[in-house]
Amino acid sequence: MMANGRAWAGVYCSLLAFVSFDAAAQDARWWLDRMNRAVVELNYEGTFVHVLGNNTETMHIIHRNHHGRISERLVSLDGVGREIIREEDVVKVIFPDKRLVLLETRKDTSPLVSALPNYSAELEPHYEFTLYDTARVAKRPVQVVAIKPKDEYRYGYTLWLDRDTAMPLKSVLQDERGEVIEQILFTQIQISDFIPASALHPAIDTEGFTFLRAPEEPPPTEFTPPEYRASMLPRGFRLSAATQSAIAGSDHPVAHLVYSDGLATVSVFIEDPKTSSEVAEGFSRVGSTNAYSLTLNGRKVTAIGEVPRKTVRSIAMSLTAE
Repeated sequence: MMANGRAWAGVYCSLLAFVSFDAAAQDARWWLDRMNRAVVELNYEGTFVHVLGNNTETMHIIHRNHHGRISERLVSLDGVGREIIREEDVVKVIFPDKRLVLLETRKDTSPLVSALPNYSAELEPHYEFTLYDTARVAKRPVQVVAIKPKDEYRYGYTLWLDRDTAMPLKSVLQDERGEVIEQILFTQIQISDFIPASALHPAIDTEGFTFLRAPEEPPPTEFTPPEYRASMLPRGFRLSAATQSAIAGSDHPVAHLVYSDGLATVSVFIEDPKTSSEVAEGFSRVGSTNAYSLTLNGRKVTAIGEVPRKTVRSIAMSLTAE
């Protein structure tokens, strides 16, 4: 009877641990959902440090949400003090040392937003979501959320989110060995109900500057099935996009395949070696991004992504022609 009681006690404890773990995971997902809304929907102004590899840059950011219209001003506090002003998808980059203003239409966001993960249910089999004890960043109490990969084919995140608003005050990207490869840290932030439009005006007088508009690339065309595909993918990765674009001086269009697990993304480019940029075969790295290049059936193949080296290599080397 006692043995049976101990067995039931063991089952109960195991069930309680499972429920507690699942509740913690649910709470972590709730925090991530709030974070992704906060960084876009809130009005805020602050200063953060962006560390990527051996490069460190201090930025001042003003982010405005006026009736759903997003505008943003970023000022580099280092070097020549360039400014980046975004109004929806229209981006203006001011280079005071070159007396140049570059106008672009793009959906790229600030380094703050682009460094943050987005949650989706397809991540569950490949990442663990954990809540840690609260702490303080920029004199504000925060909740710490960790996203840890279950294998060595993807990176992990640790996030320090403002307890009141879920605004990310610190984010760390870690490689497969747990080493920090990218970090963003707010040293000061103010979250407001309203920010005037005048706060988005550039501090640099651009009178007499040269204005250039970046040429818009022709939209790529979808093609199904792709001429090439990866025959062996890390678990969870799948083909999410396949396009091709014509290139001058070549009879072969550039094929672009995108593989993703919902968080990590790897782009694969297949192009004519005669017209492709001279990229040495093998590994290369810029900041947190790894790339692997090789020649396959007379075509230059490059896999690139913010993932471990083994991920880009395995995808590139498994590419086969259909």
